Amino acid sequence: MSLGIAYKGPKGIVLAADSRVTVMGTQPDGTKIPSTFDNATKLLQIRGQDFVGVVTYGQGALGASQPRTAHSYIPELEQVLTDRGRISVEAVAGEVSEFFKAKWDAAAMPTGADSMIFLVGGYDEGDTYGRVFQFDIPKAIKPVEQSVHDFGLSFGGQAELVARLLVGFDPSLIETARKALTLSANQVGTLQASLKALQLSIPMQLLPLQDAVDLVIFLIQTTASLQKWTLGVRGVGGPIDVATITRTDGFSALQRKQLRGNSVVVHH
Repeated sequence: MSLGIAYKGPKGIVLAADSRVTVMGTQPDGTKIPSTFDNATKLLQIRGQDFVGVVTYGQGALGASQPRTAHSYIPELEQVLTDRGRISVEAVAGEVSEFFKAKWDAAAMPTGADSMIFLVGGYDEGDTYGRVFQFDIPKAIKPVEQSVHDFGLSFGGQAELVARLLVGFDPSLIETARKALTLSANQVGTLQASLKALQLSIPMQLLPLQDAVDLVIFLIQTTASLQKWTLGVRGVGGPIDVATITRTDGFSALQRKQLRGNSVVVHH
């Protein structure tokens, strides 16, 4: 499942993701058992597009017999963008979407498979503020801009706990209330409008970049920590990869996991 977050603010963009991949194994009796691995890379950097970054969540790999992660495709995606120079954030998002839709189709992904969702953030040359786009492979491949006229957080994956913290309620609440109370469309609209009062008051338009970094790390850490005590798929965990993108410095990885060997203690 995982959890990916993109923050668009006046000082820059923050992209962050956890590192957990959840694989559902099948026992001989048909029972499904989740297994997790905590070193997947979901924060992606594209060489040559130094003012853009990508976060992915949802479907972790394409293909059954020879599965490949989004991160493993980056060298091929970079070849597509070779010699293009700096292009707009929207153009990069479009290229990434087109590329992964083709890979999805080539992998013959089964009907009903989880979507592979992307958040693409960055700066267009000369612009004061950044842009964030989201698209869904294979259901909604056209990139849609987020927080067009304001600043804020875009997030997805196993994001119920984040929504409870920021929005004030679980995303399933509206539909649960509609069914339980047989609400009309007008009543659902009234309920949605009333629930806006529960939103956590965070001045997204005023946050210094460091505070935004602290916020997205807190949201991912809190989700991973709370899942330790909950029943169900614990799909968020492992190291948190974080990067900022600013109009002057472009993509900068603040924390990114590295390959490492065993720690060996030598006694003299």
